[in-house]
Amino acid sequence: MAIATVRRMTRIAVVLFNLGGPEDAASVRPFLRNLFSDPAIVDTPAPMRQLLAQVISRSRAKTAAANYAVMGGGSPLLAETRAQAEALEARLAARRPTDEIRVFTAMRYWRPLSAETAAQVAAFAPDELVLLPLYPQYSTTTTASSLAAWRRAYRGPGAPRAICCYFEDEPFVAAHAALIERTWSEAGSPAGVRLLFSAHGLPERISGRGDPYRWQVEQSCRAIAERLGALPDWQVCYQSRVGPLKWIGPSTIEAIELAAADGLGVVVCPVAFVSEHIETLVELDRDYAEVAERVGAHPYVRIPALGREAMFIEGLAGLVQSALARPPGVAPAGRACPDAFGRCALKLAGALA
Repeated sequence: MAIATVRRMTRIAVVLFNLGGPEDAASVRPFLRNLFSDPAIVDTPAPMRQLLAQVISRSRAKTAAANYAVMGGGSPLLAETRAQAEALEARLAARRPTDEIRVFTAMRYWRPLSAETAAQVAAFAPDELVLLPLYPQYSTTTTASSLAAWRRAYRGPGAPRAICCYFEDEPFVAAHAALIERTWSEAGSPAGVRLLFSAHGLPERISGRGDPYRWQVEQSCRAIAERLGALPDWQVCYQSRVGPLKWIGPSTIEAIELAAADGLGVVVCPVAFVSEHIETLVELDRDYAEVAERVGAHPYVRIPALGREAMFIEGLAGLVQSALARPPGVAPAGRACPDAFGRCALKLAGALA
């Protein structure tokens, strides 16, 4: 008599990476210290970098705490990321009902840090491991930093498959376009507006060293704009500048001022942020709305971040599926960067895997 073989469920761990944020006023300063201690952010020798991190975190803590107070005292980013993880886990369970799948979250600069999440993943003992940064566009300051921190921390099983970017992935583009059209329609479909794609900025010094972030942001915006049936007037701009260095531009403030000078209102889409946090809830919703009011850019409409939009979560599930179908290593969801960008993930794959 034949004996049936019972297939053991494959254990799959997916790790979502994000920057993190302080949960209360007491954690603002250590969060900032962790941020500015990262050599990917401040590329000076370690002793000087640690000193600068202490100085900057001390000088900026009060202002930053006041901004976080607007959101109830802390950042909503962890709660938002965990909600995305739960939604993704449900979608993956539906796609792969014979596997055991868990989705974890790892933050770069505040809890849960990579070391904490790495211990949880190792205890889960996955057969397969997919690393999925919640940064659609790759940068050495975000994705590379998060994946490098993970590589230093993780000692468990499962050969990692890392998704470096998905800046032109069809569900990502479609989700943005649908959310823009829906929000614009809910605002009354106002005419005489310019669509501003606002992404987090980057110092020109980093961008000039072959970091592909700016190019990928521009490709994302072009793909979304081409998909939209309305709002053909659009511009890419950058926000959140800090420090004395020259940053890539134009700034979002400059783009709002230009729209006002052209007699236009603005519809602002946070194209590089997939979760609501301080850059959207304070910078866009309060600070830049005040700029628009002051310069006469009416109306001012802000598109929500993608969050748990079904199309976006389905796209993330598709990225995980595709990653599981290929050998371990680092790969983009779509085309690779042009050769001019020497700091792209594929050229740094050995250091990130």
